[in-house]
Amino acid sequence: MAVSFVHLSDIHFGQEKGGELETHNDVKERLLVDAATQVKSLNLSIDGIIVTGDVAFAGKAAEFKEAGRWLDRLAKGVGCLETAVQVVPGNHDIDRSEISGGCHLMLKSILDDGEPAFDKYLNDATDCETLYRKLSAYLDFAEGYNCFLDKKGGIASNKSFDLASGRSIRIMGLNSSLMCWSGEKEGDLFLGARQRVLPITAGEELVILCHHPLHWFNDEKKARGYIRNRARVLMTGHEHQPSVGVDEEKPGRDLLTIASGAAIPPHATGEYGYTYNILTFDWDSEGDALKVSIIPRTWSDDEMDFVADEDLLRDTGSPILLASANFKAAAQQVEPELPENPEEVEYPVAEADRIVIVEETTVPDRFAMVLLRFFRDLSPTQRMRILVRLEALPPTWKGTMTHGMERTVVDKLMKDGRLGQLEAEIEREQSN
Repeated sequence: MAVSFVHLSDIHFGQEKGGELETHNDVKERLLVDAATQVKSLNLSIDGIIVTGDVAFAGKAAEFKEAGRWLDRLAKGVGCLETAVQVVPGNHDIDRSEISGGCHLMLKSILDDGEPAFDKYLNDATDCETLYRKLSAYLDFAEGYNCFLDKKGGIASNKSFDLASGRSIRIMGLNSSLMCWSGEKEGDLFLGARQRVLPITAGEELVILCHHPLHWFNDEKKARGYIRNRARVLMTGHEHQPSVGVDEEKPGRDLLTIASGAAIPPHATGEYGYTYNILTFDWDSEGDALKVSIIPRTWSDDEMDFVADEDLLRDTGSPILLASANFKAAAQQVEPELPENPEEVEYPVAEADRIVIVEETTVPDRFAMVLLRFFRDLSPTQRMRILVRLEALPPTWKGTMTHGMERTVVDKLMKDGRLGQLEAEIEREQSN
C-alpha cells in the first residue's frame, strides 16, 4: 500500500518585513490551493505532511502558532489529519534569546574539544537542559504532533508506515540544531552517536529527515557512513536550493538524496525560489525495491503561481527504484540462535556505538488531537492551570515542571480514562 506526503521545508514563519509580508502570504495561499489541486487531480490519498526544519524564523511561540494554523489548513486541503505532521528542528527554530552565557561556553568547548565534550554535556541533566532551552517553543509545537525530541541527544521524530506485508518504511527525524546559535558555519555541527547509529531491520527501510545537509557536521564522515549504508532516502533542507540525486555505488543499497529547497526563502531570486514536493513511497514487488515518486512544484514568475519543476528530475526521472537490502533480507531472515546460557555471555559495546532510539508512540486519533491542542495551542501557563485543576501533578512535584514531565502526566491521564476531562479543560482554556 503506497503512502504519500506533502513535503516542505524552510517556511520561516515570522521572517517578513514590509512588502515581503504581502508577497509571502500570497505564496503561502497559492501553495495551499496548488497542493489541494494536485492531490485531487492525481487522485492521491495523503498520509501526512513532512517539514524538514525552519518552521519558524526566530523560534518564537507566536511564529509556531501561526505556522500551526497554516498547517491545519494545508492538512484540510490535501485531506489528511491535522495531527499527521512530522517535523524536525532547523537553525531558525531556535530562540537565540534563550541561549545563555553558559550555553555559549558549552558550545565553544564542544567546538574546541569535539565529540567527547558533546557527550559529556549530554550526559549531565543540567547541561543538557541548558543546551535544549533554546528549543523550548519548538518543543511545544513538535510535541503537539507527537514528534518529541529525545532530550538526551537522540532523534527528533520516529514514525513507521506499512507498504506491504513484511515491507515498511520508518521515517526518522534527526536534530541538527543543538550546536546552532547564530554564527555557526559548515563543520561546526554535531549529530553524535546517539543519532547517527541507525538501526538495521529486515523488511524495513529508513527515510531520514535532517534539516542540515551532512557537510555541515563535524562528524560528517561517521554520519555519512551510517546513513549511506543504512538508509534508502535522506531528505534535507537549509540551503534553499532543491536537488535530487541517487547514489548507486553500494550494490543493493541505493541512497536517494532530496534537498528540499525552501517553501518560503528569505528572498526569492533567480537562485532561490518557492518550492515544495509531493512524495509517494511504495514497494516494487518485482524487484523487491523501494519505489519513490516525486512531484516537484516550483514558483513561476511568468504565471505567478506554482507549476511543475521540469528540470529537477532530468537526471533521475520518476518514479525512482531503489535497491533495498533490508527488503531482500526479509525474505531470507533467519532467527539467531541464542547461546545455551545467555546470562553468562557478555557483549562489550563501545559507548560511541550504543544505539539510543526513542521508540515510536502510536496513539489513537482522539488522543493525537488532544496532544495537538494541549501542547501546540496552549501556553505553558494554561497547561499548568489545567494540570492543577485536574489534580494530575505527581506527588514528588516541587514546582519545576519539565517538558518531559508534562508529557508523562498527559499520558497518564489518558491511561487512567480521564481524556474527556482533559478535553473539557482544554476547551475551557481556549474559550477564555
